[in-house]
Amino acid sequence: MRKLGGIAGLMLLAACGGAPDNGDLAEAEARGSREAAANGRIECALEGAKLFDRTCTVEEMSGQDGSVLVVGRPNVGYRRLQITTDGRGVVSADGAEPAKVTIVGDGMIEVAIGNDRYRLPANTGGVR
Repeated sequence: MRKLGGIAGLMLLAACGGAPDNGDLAEAEARGSREAAANGRIECALEGAKLFDRTCTVEEMSGQDGSVLVVGRPNVGYRRLQITTDGRGVVSADGAEPAKVTIVGDGMIEVAIGNDRYRLPANTGGVR
């Protein structure tokens, strides 16, 4: 009987709108990602990791061919990404391995280089 009371309580809570709205959660996560990137932190999954964490850094520098992003984690290394103006987003600036860019949400791209993946804020034109 006690178990049934707990389930009924959860059902009442859900019926009263106690569950968070998925749209609100997605916007909060996107806002957190943008703020973290503005503070020099981005989400990354390095060396083939499946899960992302916000331990990587990003720094924008002016280079000979335009703006370059230096992304990485000190104990693993870093990568340089050239910001493009032709709609590709970024390309590998050091040319060692190509960068594969995927739009993962409004204002967010995922860049895969080798076994490393980085999530960066970007002008995606509102694509979802």
